[in-house]
Amino acid sequence: MTVLSPYKLLSPVSAGESDDLLKDKSPDEGIRRIQALLADWLRMENVVVLTAAGCSVGCGGRLMAGRKANNLECLVLEAVAQTPVPDSAKAVIRHRISGWPAGDDGPLGFEDWLSYLFNVSGLTASDQSPIQNIEWKGTDVAGADEHLSIAEDDLAELQTRIEKAIFAECALQIDRSELSGADAESSSGHIPFLAKLSARDTNLGRTHLFTLNYDTLFEQAMEELGIQYFDGFSGKTSSRFDPAVYGLDIYYPGDVAEGRVRRFDKFMQFYKLHGSLHWYVDEAGIYRARHRDLSFAAAYREASAQDKALALESEAFSGIESFGILPTSQKFTQTLGMPYAHLFRLFHARLNQPQTFLLVMGYGFGDEHVTRIIETALMNPSLVMLVVEPNPDSEIVKRIRRYQSLGQRAFVLTERLVEGQGCSYKTATFADFARNVMPDVKWLDDYKRLRMFEEQIKKTDDREPQGGAGDD
Repeated sequence: MTVLSPYKLLSPVSAGESDDLLKDKSPDEGIRRIQALLADWLRMENVVVLTAAGCSVGCGGRLMAGRKANNLECLVLEAVAQTPVPDSAKAVIRHRISGWPAGDDGPLGFEDWLSYLFNVSGLTASDQSPIQNIEWKGTDVAGADEHLSIAEDDLAELQTRIEKAIFAECALQIDRSELSGADAESSSGHIPFLAKLSARDTNLGRTHLFTLNYDTLFEQAMEELGIQYFDGFSGKTSSRFDPAVYGLDIYYPGDVAEGRVRRFDKFMQFYKLHGSLHWYVDEAGIYRARHRDLSFAAAYREASAQDKALALESEAFSGIESFGILPTSQKFTQTLGMPYAHLFRLFHARLNQPQTFLLVMGYGFGDEHVTRIIETALMNPSLVMLVVEPNPDSEIVKRIRRYQSLGQRAFVLTERLVEGQGCSYKTATFADFARNVMPDVKWLDDYKRLRMFEEQIKKTDDREPQGGAGDD
C-alpha cells in the first residue's frame, strides 16, 4: 500500500495539473515540494504574515468557537457569573447561558452579544443622549424569562469584570524550556517559526508580521531568540506609540561590517492590529506599552469557575484596565482611531506592494474589516497567498476556493484525510507548519545546543556544595 503525503496543497487548476499539488506524492516528496515552493515564495521582496487565535492554541489559547472546554465565551461568562456583580447583571448572563447548545459544543456569536453589551453604554451614558434606559432580556434563578433595566454603574461593573476575565484567558506565556532540551513535538511553534522566518536573505525586504492576538507570545519568542523588532512604540522606560518607527531599520556599523554597512540579520517589523495585553492609555490619552509579569494568570486558566471568580476580585487583577479592541462589532469603528488607523493602513499598504507573499495562519476569516483588506489585495497581480488550515472540510477552505477563481495565486495547505476518519487537528496546524514544513535553519540548532549547555552548567553549579565559614 502506497503511503501518501499527510498534506494536501490545494491550488487553482492549471495546465492539466491536479488542484492538489501533492497528489500521489510520498511523505518525503510532498515535504520537498512544499519546501521548494516556500523557498521561492519567501524569496519574494515583500513577505507578510497574518496570524490569529489558532496560532496560540499550543500555549493554551482560547477560541471563539469549538468545544466548551476551550470556548472563550463559556470560560469568561461562567467565571463572571459567580463574581459579586449586581443581580440584574447576573440575570443578563443567565439569559445568555440559557441559549447555549446542549452537549459539549460551545456557543457561537460571542462577538455579537458583547457588541450589544458594550454598545448600550454609548447609547445611555452621555447627558446629550435622548435614551434614558434600555430594557434587557434576563433569566431569573428559576430559569424564567424576565425583563429588567440595568443601571449605568452596574453595567460598567459587569463590563470591567468581563474585560479582566478575557485578559486572564489571553495572558499566555511561552515555554522557555523549549530551547534547552524540551521535546520538540511539544513546541507551540512560535520559536521555530520565528527562527526560520528571520533567516531570510537580508538583501530582501524585511518580514512584516501582523497578528490579531492580544497575547504576547510572539514578543516573548523574539526576545528568547534575540530577534530585534519594531512594534510601533518608541522608548524604553515608558514606550509610546510612534508609527514613524516602522520606517526605520537596524544595520551593523561600518567598522564591524568590514568597512561597509550591512543589515542586522535577525530583525522584523511587528504589528498588533487589535492591540495587546501590554498596551495602556495614559492620562493624556497617549497609547503606551509596558510588559508586566503574566505568571499570576497561569493558575487562573487552570482553575474552576468558582476559583476564577475569586481571583477576579483579588489584588492581582486590580490593575487590569481596558486593552486592545474587544471582540465586538465595534472593532471596525475603533480601527478608525489611533493607533489602529495607522496599523490597518500599513497592513493594506504592505499587501499592495509588488512581489508580495502573504502567509495566513490561525485565522478563520471572521473579522470582516481584516478580510476585506485581504480580498482587496487579491487584486494585486503579483500577490501569492498561502493559507494554513488543518481541516480540509472547513468554511475557510471553501472561502479560499472561491478566491482561487480570481487567479492562480491562492493556495491552501491542509490535511489529507484518511477515508472514514475526520480531521486530526495535528497536521497543517501552526505548530506543525513551524516545526515540520518550514525549512530548518542551522543557527536555531546551534542556539538550542548553547542553551542546553548553559542549563547543564547551571545544574552542575546548583549541585556543588556551598562553602561555609569554617572551610579551609
